[in-house]
Amino acid sequence: MATEVAWTDADRTYLLCFSNELTEFREPELRAVLSLLGLTARWTGSVTATPYLEVRLGSEADVRRLAQRTVAVKSCLELWAAADSEEELHRQLRQRLLDHPDTMLPHFGPETSFKVNVESFNRTLSHEAKVARVESFDYLPLEGPVRLRHPDLRLDAIEYYGLDPNRVPERPLRLFFGRWLCDGPRAAIKAHSLKTRAYIGNTSMDPELALIMANMARVHSGDTVYDPFVGTGSLLVAAAHFGGHVLGTDIDYLTVHARTRPSRVQERGRRRGAGESIAANLRQYGLQSRLVDVLVADAALPALWRCGVTVDAIITDPPYGIREPTERVGSARPSGGAIPAQHRAAHFPSKVAYGPGALFGDLLRLAADRLTLGGRLVFWLPVTRAQYSADRLPSHPCLRLVANSEQTLTARASRRLLTLEKWREPDDGDAATVHTSVDRFVSDYFSSETTADGGNSDRETTTDAGGDGDTGTVTTGVDVGDRVTGTVGDRTGAVGTSEDGDSVQGEVAANEKAKERVLVR
Repeated sequence: MATEVAWTDADRTYLLCFSNELTEFREPELRAVLSLLGLTARWTGSVTATPYLEVRLGSEADVRRLAQRTVAVKSCLELWAAADSEEELHRQLRQRLLDHPDTMLPHFGPETSFKVNVESFNRTLSHEAKVARVESFDYLPLEGPVRLRHPDLRLDAIEYYGLDPNRVPERPLRLFFGRWLCDGPRAAIKAHSLKTRAYIGNTSMDPELALIMANMARVHSGDTVYDPFVGTGSLLVAAAHFGGHVLGTDIDYLTVHARTRPSRVQERGRRRGAGESIAANLRQYGLQSRLVDVLVADAALPALWRCGVTVDAIITDPPYGIREPTERVGSARPSGGAIPAQHRAAHFPSKVAYGPGALFGDLLRLAADRLTLGGRLVFWLPVTRAQYSADRLPSHPCLRLVANSEQTLTARASRRLLTLEKWREPDDGDAATVHTSVDRFVSDYFSSETTADGGNSDRETTTDAGGDGDTGTVTTGVDVGDRVTGTVGDRTGAVGTSEDGDSVQGEVAANEKAKERVLVR
């Protein structure tokens, strides 16, 4: 919520009309875009309380820039009147015509075509009711011809009836009237739809969320943007859309080279075609010139990076150990020495389990080392809702938390979009702090009971789950070797063993909450 500030006469009032989706991301994205554009906006009240926000900015050009970049914005108006009743709305409009004609009359004229658009939120108005609303503004000096498509002047009358569809009031709670300025960038969401994208996978990021993440990272033209868990490249597409030069890495050779099984139901059983690749995704949207490269690599390995290489933003969606494995390059066997030269070209490095705690710790270390000052790390952190606490979020001395927004996945699990900004260079001894609850996410997610203090065990854990959820292991940090086998629906997974070799068999209830696991990466 913004601090209430005294408004000056020099500022104009505008109305931002938001989409009523992903409401918790609204204010963080708005603030990020304001910071990116170097603008100052003032408002009172909560950004998330209603889909309409009255804001003050210095100029029409400023609000256009803000609205056209903020993904949550549907449209923007120059606000001429706002009231809690129809009578008061008309009184304000008439008074504005008398007191400040210079703010309205220049937009009217005998040659100026116009349209009055009537919109209602949470209530459907009949055609007759809309016509009556339009005719109630007959005192406005509208002299030009009516043109319903592409008019010179569009005036919007908006009636807001609250958010509860089961308790719609007889009269609107708030009414707005103003001159339409522009639409937001939501057409990009449809343009980037996964339904028509060349190459997608099981965990490709929703285009709206991907664009919001790019805004949270303040990506602008010329920035270098990196995704260390690139997958099918959804986040690269969003960052390139806003002008970033993008690069990515992923440990999964098959995903990077589009050799995995198709994700679309109608395409199951066929091999992927030559037109399916990360490069093809960017080419589809005319963004191929902004793709730097994508490598099969383990981003956690320091040897991957040359000294002094930096990026402007890191945007990523790490695997959670549910639908995708958490792995790193390594071997459980003693080192056998260097790979012979004749075998290096065809060599696939072995992989070992990679606990989420270590994964997120390495991600924060990577950001502290490779981000430019002021650069941002934007990533998703999975949490079990019963034990979430803000003081358990991963942290690093070089990174300050800018935003923390929740997307609910199931009744028991959610993921938090965290935005951290680098404010200083790392010193010797700086290290990431990751709470042990991060390591327990997979076991807590599938357990029948999860308590607010961290589930059934206080031990630190590292987790790993196999590819599409067919098999997986969870190894505790204290009792390494514990094994518990369980089933969920028709799939099995390994989850534990006691140090003395005792095995425990258990069945995880295949209830609706467990079935909802498919929503979690």
